[in-house]
Amino acid sequence: MSVSWKTRLMSVGLATLVAFSGAVTLPAAESSGNAIAPQLLQLDFSLPSASGDVFDLKTTSTARLRVVCFLGCDCPVAKLYAPRLKDLAQQFASQEVEFVGINSNPQDSLAKLAHYAKEHGLDDSSLAFPMLKDHDGQLALRLGATRTPEVFVIDSLGQVIYQGRIDDQYRPGVVTDQPTRDDLRIAIEEHLSGKAVSVPTTTAAGCRIAKRRPIDPSADVTYTRDVSKILNKHCVECHRSGEIGPFALTDYDEIVGWADMMVEVIDNNRMPPWHASDEHAKFVNSRRMSEAEKETIRRWVQAGAPFGDASEVEASQAFPSGWQIGEPDLVVPMAGEPFTVPAGGTVEYQYFVVDPGFTEDRWVTAAEVVPGNRAVVHHGIAFVRPPDGIRIDGMGWLSAYVPGQRMPPPEPHRARKIPAGSKIVFQMHYTPTGKIEQDLSKIGLIFANPDEVKEELLTIIGINQAIEIMPWQSDVAVDGETDRVPVQGRLLAMSPHMHLRGKAFQVQIGRAGQDAVLLDVPHYDFNWQHTYLLEQPIELDSIDWLTFTATYDNSIKNPFNPDPKEFVTWGDQTWEEMAIVFYEVARPVDSKNWRRIGTEGRPSNPPSTPQPSSPVTKEDAKRQTQVDQFFNDLDRNGDGVVVYDEVDRAVQLRLFRRIDRNGDRSIDRQEVLDYLQSR
Repeated sequence: MSVSWKTRLMSVGLATLVAFSGAVTLPAAESSGNAIAPQLLQLDFSLPSASGDVFDLKTTSTARLRVVCFLGCDCPVAKLYAPRLKDLAQQFASQEVEFVGINSNPQDSLAKLAHYAKEHGLDDSSLAFPMLKDHDGQLALRLGATRTPEVFVIDSLGQVIYQGRIDDQYRPGVVTDQPTRDDLRIAIEEHLSGKAVSVPTTTAAGCRIAKRRPIDPSADVTYTRDVSKILNKHCVECHRSGEIGPFALTDYDEIVGWADMMVEVIDNNRMPPWHASDEHAKFVNSRRMSEAEKETIRRWVQAGAPFGDASEVEASQAFPSGWQIGEPDLVVPMAGEPFTVPAGGTVEYQYFVVDPGFTEDRWVTAAEVVPGNRAVVHHGIAFVRPPDGIRIDGMGWLSAYVPGQRMPPPEPHRARKIPAGSKIVFQMHYTPTGKIEQDLSKIGLIFANPDEVKEELLTIIGINQAIEIMPWQSDVAVDGETDRVPVQGRLLAMSPHMHLRGKAFQVQIGRAGQDAVLLDVPHYDFNWQHTYLLEQPIELDSIDWLTFTATYDNSIKNPFNPDPKEFVTWGDQTWEEMAIVFYEVARPVDSKNWRRIGTEGRPSNPPSTPQPSSPVTKEDAKRQTQVDQFFNDLDRNGDGVVVYDEVDRAVQLRLFRRIDRNGDRSIDRQEVLDYLQSR
């Protein structure tokens, strides 16, 4: 079932807390275009095949071209490109182009390689695509292969005419709708037509092939005593069987194969995923790895990854196998049947609306979204959509699934309110794995005794929809603020939200007229949109303002940028932009009042003594007349507030979000006046 733009606005901002791969800035992908000096190889390798045969790789070949493809069984980029390689092999089979898959990873067995081939259709009897095991890595060393996937196109004489990527669609953490250059296909076609290959080298993007290093017997660092503890602390929550990590880091033989990749991702801060600076507020859910821990992993890899004394190994910690919140009182699936996730490409956010059948108000003290298929669920969110005419404070946030998330235990005194007749909206973000998958996620709810609830949880926002980013601009700052906060409220957490051009994000608070940074995200990553949980909640009655600055990069240097030539404005789609921060707030259940805050010198509370009034200008009188007219036209029940569901679709689309600055789906007189004054 489709939902309105407002529902999309709410869910897109709330949901995108985390993701599956980190961002990486890669070197320039294409060469200058000048032909490289041909490399005449001496291959003559005989390698075992996943099908049980032996395959001879000779320097000369009866094929016009041989495409040697280095692949990894668990590398997410290699999985995504498997269907592309199959298509190319079928396309050029009649032109005597031979495709050969090579696996040089020490952690991938022949049986695992056979499973990879079967899973991605590369073992099709009608397809000549042998999958070979390079057990000692000598072939990778001879060709200079360092990544999976990485391809080498070799002519019949044994000369390498192309080396590098397949195309530029998939990179770690970056997926575009389609490639801008099909490098491998173009290289094959140019050679077959008698032309020189125009771009003979590109930079492959994917997973590192582990180097074989001799063990240093004098090394003072081992897997059992040192590295296992670091991995258990920072990595295993995602990198274990059945979780979102593309490979497990719980077995030494597997870990050794990812040793070089581990060093790369910790050196460029892709892993563990954490993007907030430590210079300001402290967060209880920080995933930052210390420099000492990083250096331990580096020294271990350089020492040849010694195992150590088996009695010193730290066993992987136990993680909940069922519901983290405990057995739910109610389980609500997102739909009546699973959603089919395609093998590749970009899957737009999917929305599912479910009626849980609530005939009375319910208080939810704990909620947990559980993915049906963790391999493809990038994240999932559930939020409340109240019945028409019912107003709720805040954004209606309910719960979310984030990879590696650890749910806090239920607190009977703190809960979210779901009005009777409400529906639950699921927003699901899927990441293809290279094969067709299905998912049927669900949410579990634990209800609170209304008499025991002392604090209500709300989600409020800061927002600026007046985004204008010019083509090629690399440093565009957009400011925004929160207009009002609940009286006696406490700020518990923050979730910044931008899209693919997001570069950095800061949240500032004002106290006694002084500005202070509360949250600094210097390297924002759309794939990992965290909720930052404060160690010390902020008493909202103590602040004068709550502002943010979102910074965007629309240049070619941004590896996520869909198109630097575009003029970018506000929108739901990832190629458009948003500037939002979501605040998790707790307030006493009997406190329903709000107070206005802001940076324009307005007092936090009304003055205790009468102040002389300013003369009313003609412009003031005109605006007041316009405010009166707005409510005469749209306030159908005459309660002095216009709610989102009270107005027709045209007003929702063209006007409502411009006036509803705090995003609570309702408009009061002051908001209309503020809007008119800002025009």
